[in-house]
Amino acid sequence: MRHLLKLQDLTREDILSILNLADQLKFERNNGIKKDYLKGKKLGMIFQKSSTRTRVSFEVGIYELGGYGLFLSSNDLQIGRGEPVQDTARVLSRYLDGIMIRTFAQKEVEDLAKYGSVPVINGLTDYAHPCQVHADLMTIREYKGSFKGLKMAFIGDGNNMANSLMVGAIKTGMEFAIACPKGYEPDSELMKWAAENGAFTMTRDVKEALKDADVVYTDVWASMGQEGEKAKREKAFAGYQVNEENLKVAKHDVMCLHCLPAHRGEEISEETFEKHAKEIFEEAENRLHAQKAVMVKLMK
Repeated sequence: MRHLLKLQDLTREDILSILNLADQLKFERNNGIKKDYLKGKKLGMIFQKSSTRTRVSFEVGIYELGGYGLFLSSNDLQIGRGEPVQDTARVLSRYLDGIMIRTFAQKEVEDLAKYGSVPVINGLTDYAHPCQVHADLMTIREYKGSFKGLKMAFIGDGNNMANSLMVGAIKTGMEFAIACPKGYEPDSELMKWAAENGAFTMTRDVKEALKDADVVYTDVWASMGQEGEKAKREKAFAGYQVNEENLKVAKHDVMCLHCLPAHRGEEISEETFEKHAKEIFEEAENRLHAQKAVMVKLMK
């Protein structure tokens, strides 16, 4: 494992190894055990999309590991003024021990890894969000004990979260079902891969996807950069809400997850969000532990 660009690049064993280390790091932090796994290491954090959880969790994470994080806004870098990504990669590799980037195009992340000589971590692209999914899987295993026999249902937009969750669920042995409106499906190649490698369902029917689900996941209907489509998307996603009525067909002990920020009253009802707030905010905390594990794996 040289980089974390997308979950398709990782084996089941890679994913479980990260989760096991994340559990260990969480235990150490909660018990006041301080170990400088990355003493003196420097992580450059490039943000072309703004963030709350990604910035804070990476910045706190590298600090707790004994390293140092540099926040690099695209407004402050030459990459934001037209410098080719391959040149930025070569320069930053001579200063840093690792790069995390949160951007739009997956190709930009792949090019950073191709032309640079240090580990690259995908902090989010329009195509994938592997860091979030490691935190999600960590949370699911904490609550359910294992992945064996579980069904995950995703309700809403077939976006970067749906793409990455699909891969993460299938690779860890879970069934994956998604309900989304026509025209808002996940990546077609990933759906083909999922159907060939596990139990996968794509449907327009919310209750079909939710039937007997152990884990339910949703995300905003209009992601960052899609604000101009808000009205159109609200109309398209009417009926695709995670709420108590729809959850009646899921398992009685179903857990609900959300990558945040949440638009309560849209993709998830206020009642359902608050009922499952404990696991949702545990999931948010686990971004810190899972990303620390990724940094240790790649940068140590």
